[in-house]
Amino acid sequence: MPQSWLLAYDGFHPEEEGLRESLCTLGNGYIATRGAGPEAEAGDVHYPGTYLAGGYNRLKTDIAGRVVENEDLVNLPNWLSFTFRIDGDTWFHLGAVEILSYRQELNLKQGVLTRTIHFRDKQGRRTKVSSRRFVHMKERHLCGLETSLTAENWSGNLEVLSGLDGRVVNAGVARYRQLSSKHLEWIKAASFDGDSLLLQVRTNQSHLEISQAARLRVLAGGKTLNVERHTVEEPGFIAQKLSVELAPGQAVTFEKIVSIFTSKDRATSESGLEAHDVIQRSRGFDQLLQGHVLAWKHLWHRCSIEVDDGERTALVLRLHIFHLLQTVSFHAIDLDVGVPARGWHGEAYRGHVFWDELFIFPFLNLRIPELTRSLLLYRYRRLGEARAAAKAAGFRGAMFPWQSGSNGREESQRVHLNPRSGRWVPDNTYLQRHVNAAIAYNIWQYYQVTNDLEFMYFFGAEMILEIARFWASVTVYNPEVDRYEIHNVMGPDEYHDAYPDAREPGLRNNAYTNIMAVWVLCRALDVLETLPEERREELRTMLALEREEIELWEEISRKMRLVFFHDGVLSQFEGYENLEELDWDAYRAKYGAVQRLDRLLEAEGDSPNRYKVSKQADVLMLFYLFSAEELGELFERLRYPFPYETIPKNVNYYLERTTHGSSLSGVVNSWVLARSDRPRSWRLFTQALEGDIKDSQHGTTAEGIHLGAMSGTVDLIQRGYTGIEARGDVLRFNPSLPAQLKRLRMSLRYRQQWLEVEVTQERLKVSNFTHGGNPVRIGFREDVLELQSGGSREFRL
Repeated sequence: MPQSWLLAYDGFHPEEEGLRESLCTLGNGYIATRGAGPEAEAGDVHYPGTYLAGGYNRLKTDIAGRVVENEDLVNLPNWLSFTFRIDGDTWFHLGAVEILSYRQELNLKQGVLTRTIHFRDKQGRRTKVSSRRFVHMKERHLCGLETSLTAENWSGNLEVLSGLDGRVVNAGVARYRQLSSKHLEWIKAASFDGDSLLLQVRTNQSHLEISQAARLRVLAGGKTLNVERHTVEEPGFIAQKLSVELAPGQAVTFEKIVSIFTSKDRATSESGLEAHDVIQRSRGFDQLLQGHVLAWKHLWHRCSIEVDDGERTALVLRLHIFHLLQTVSFHAIDLDVGVPARGWHGEAYRGHVFWDELFIFPFLNLRIPELTRSLLLYRYRRLGEARAAAKAAGFRGAMFPWQSGSNGREESQRVHLNPRSGRWVPDNTYLQRHVNAAIAYNIWQYYQVTNDLEFMYFFGAEMILEIARFWASVTVYNPEVDRYEIHNVMGPDEYHDAYPDAREPGLRNNAYTNIMAVWVLCRALDVLETLPEERREELRTMLALEREEIELWEEISRKMRLVFFHDGVLSQFEGYENLEELDWDAYRAKYGAVQRLDRLLEAEGDSPNRYKVSKQADVLMLFYLFSAEELGELFERLRYPFPYETIPKNVNYYLERTTHGSSLSGVVNSWVLARSDRPRSWRLFTQALEGDIKDSQHGTTAEGIHLGAMSGTVDLIQRGYTGIEARGDVLRFNPSLPAQLKRLRMSLRYRQQWLEVEVTQERLKVSNFTHGGNPVRIGFREDVLELQSGGSREFRL
């Protein structure tokens, strides 16, 4: 297996286990299990966790003088639970033995995690333990763990304990541990068929039932052994204890196959019955593994991106694609789930859905657009809740939440713990109303790539119109400047939630928010022109959308206010220019890393609200989402100048004042430099690429991967350096590869056609491998042409 397909670790290092367990998570879009060892228990070193896509539960906690309610992604019973001991000695754990060798490998091509341990215990007995596991990519309810043990220099009794452990709590994020964490209550446990177990639990608020069934078989020399078993049971836990006699050099293998069902599953009767029946008829480990590997082969055929830049870049890109496909697979098509910012890999952000889908959807749009469609329907099903939220806040239309979970209410916490100061401080991030613009942007981009008029007809148009109505309702007219304004919001920056010393949170005229609102209003007007007349009239009647309201949208879209510095730099928000400059050298000398400057300042009794600093790109997000051409059109519509210097001038100004406290920051900044400063863009790209694998956020990856940043790095290769833009019924290309990137090749799906794209420093080649399909229009710089099915075009760069 080429090294660019293997994420490998040699040696056991306790301080790295949290990171490894997160990066070695296996999942299939339905469930995900962290890469902890089967013998591991939750503590300071290990954190085993299994999570169901959309498996949430709410608990209340009395803290900081108030009762707060948080919805969490629930840690499900640990199906891996498996340990052993020799001749009645202590149960195996890594800290109690001398490790002679240790290697762990995540095979990205096959979706298999292996671990090989060679150890010597206190009695001098040497043992080799090898394990393989999968979370089945085709058969969503099945997981497998195979463990082989070899007695190298001893003979005796090997005792095994294999179970299903529902005594788990949510404890994977240190700063959440003061909050209520016990989500599961025990229903029942049972053994059946002599070799199988069943455990059923239920969440204590959402009443989600989870059933797990496990079958354990023992093999030696290729034959199944019949061994005596004893059931060990206590509330929330059930296990089988069995033993075999081993001689020196003898090996024994244990196959544990597990089925997982919940009360949310479709085409089921009762979760316990389904888990029982499926485990009874499931095949052996090797047979299941074959189907799992084949499913991954088909996924990689669609989704691989080949780059010529050494094995490291290829490996990490594949790791990022791997985790994206584990979070959102074909199984998500019939699940009512969004795409969480941290994957289903841990408990950070409580498994909630933010705006990170803005960075995730482009990869899916051009590979598996049906998944994007499904994820957008998650938003559509919560349109009623968004309408209710807008009404409660005194607005019209639909106001989607900054953090979304089970039913689409606002799940943002109102206080959060600063681990540096130990204080609970107000959390105003719910004021990031720009998430609504991101949702509309995602709908429109999906439509541009797929031309899925049916989705727009039945779902997308209604959402865009209601979001446009929301933006129109939050604007206020300022007669002094004859412009419309938006007040009381936060931008993507997140360091600024209020003016210095203000009693109430919120900012005025955040540039990103205002321009995105204009863009949404323009797209709403386009939607009304695009829809067939009968559907347009249906929506106008259903939404009570009168001509006067549409005329107001037109007016606002031409008269939104933007604030500029005297030298033409867009002000991040009104009043930004009056803030103080930070003494960067002093803070770097004092603290070293200043990515979380907000926490450092709060611990000092200060606030980033006083300074010209940013956690991540804010104004620069505009240059990430829009080409210079499209942004120029928006400025022209608003009757603001957009000289050539606008983009580089803003990029240079804000990059100097950004701490990159968000994993998304490097992605955006690399993108906006892709054409003006390719060497610097590549440096930022490689930093972003290494963000999770090197845990550059200092411990956060152990709590769950940063899926938006992972997807963003892939999209930098996919669209950023190729200049791909889907707009106006044309798929446009304008490649600008950094010198370090010699060649890239990938397959794309655009409007039901499969295209192969190959880019080098000298040429661009686009081939249409679909037979019998309609031609597609592609653009290269200023030229637009038709590419017939089976055809190919080559362009010199």
